[in-house]
Amino acid sequence: MEQEQGAVRVWFASGNTHKRLELSRILTGVMLKGPADGGIGDFDPPETGTSFLENALLKAGALRRALTERGIFDPVLADDSGLCVDALGGRPGIYSARYRGRAGVLPGGTTLESAERNRLLLEELGDRTERAARFVCAMVLLFDENRFVCVQETLEGEIAGSRGEGGFGYDPILYLPALGRTVAELGDDEKNRLSHRAKAGKAIAKILSCQS
Repeated sequence: MEQEQGAVRVWFASGNTHKRLELSRILTGVMLKGPADGGIGDFDPPETGTSFLENALLKAGALRRALTERGIFDPVLADDSGLCVDALGGRPGIYSARYRGRAGVLPGGTTLESAERNRLLLEELGDRTERAARFVCAMVLLFDENRFVCVQETLEGEIAGSRGEGGFGYDPILYLPALGRTVAELGDDEKNRLSHRAKAGKAIAKILSCQS
């Protein structure tokens, strides 16, 4: 497994800078590279899976193949995550990034701004008393086509009115009763300890430490 300046090199199958920054803080000792670092532009494979895990595997496989064509054989990390709301039958779920409320999901890779998606979700949920919800993150560490590790974790909470300026996506509307704050009101250190992505990332970090 190739290393740079003492760090294990891993490729992250996403152009999402927010996710990459979060994972970089969690995966200490890992040199996390993005598709653009390997000369791969416009990396956006179709997410045609029916679960977070299937989509994570699809993304990891797509980047692995693209890197292999360039003679790069490092491990690939991919995740798929979203918000699941019990009162909405688990929606928006795997369609979180393309959610548009009662109108369904946006086609292709089209997305709305986070604030608009949050507004639409609160509008659809309305005055329902059932507010339980969770962030789900499925994370895949792919070594080759037949060898990979999968981890799936959650951050449990409930839907509340939008609060906080931190984080991204649905963070302002997932309230954590035990802390009395939304995810967007957490500091970086707290979020990197408690979040669904942090929990999955820490499990992956342990596996990487055994491989280095």
